[in-house]
Amino acid sequence: MMACMAEAETALDRIRAERIVAVLRRVPDVDSVVEALVRGGIRIVEVTLDSDDALPTIERLRARPGITVLAGTVRTPEEAEAAATAGAEACVAPALVLEMVERCRALGLPAIPGALTPSELEAARALGVELVKLFPGSLVGPDYVREVLAPLAGVQLLVTGGVELSNAREFIDAGAVAVGVGSALTGAADVESYARRLAAAVRA
Repeated sequence: MMACMAEAETALDRIRAERIVAVLRRVPDVDSVVEALVRGGIRIVEVTLDSDDALPTIERLRARPGITVLAGTVRTPEEAEAAATAGAEACVAPALVLEMVERCRALGLPAIPGALTPSELEAARALGVELVKLFPGSLVGPDYVREVLAPLAGVQLLVTGGVELSNAREFIDAGAVAVGVGSALTGAADVESYARRLAAAVRA
């Protein structure tokens, strides 16, 4: 269990350090997309469980050196357990579900639950969650991130939903520790080029 915890902490540290999570939701030819992401400087990927063959994909990607693999759209304790068995290094959720967070804790796996309102963000922190997914980011924008974090000292946000090259840096400047970018990145005509430009913008 201690080994699992150390690995899990490393996953969160890498999210904070690299600032970008590539969200793979129903992406065709996942392996080619991941190769392009890595060449473009993005090494953290989230495979959503509503994708075809999500668990085998997580297991396969975990065998690749140099990338961090998260499970996304984890909504139940059972899904968290399945993700852990497949080798996911963290579970990302669209909402705050107590039972899922507790199961992740029991498994030695960090949960990154979704939240939007100040009350939800504070509830997640009260559960001991280190990183909260603010979703959907496109609904509220960078100004909301700045304003909501002002009184909520210590809450760390991964902003996801509608994040793209044009606004990713704004979310970071507003106080988010990282952003999750989905179809704008994984569906780009040139994934490697988009990844490189996104990484340069967010890490500048």
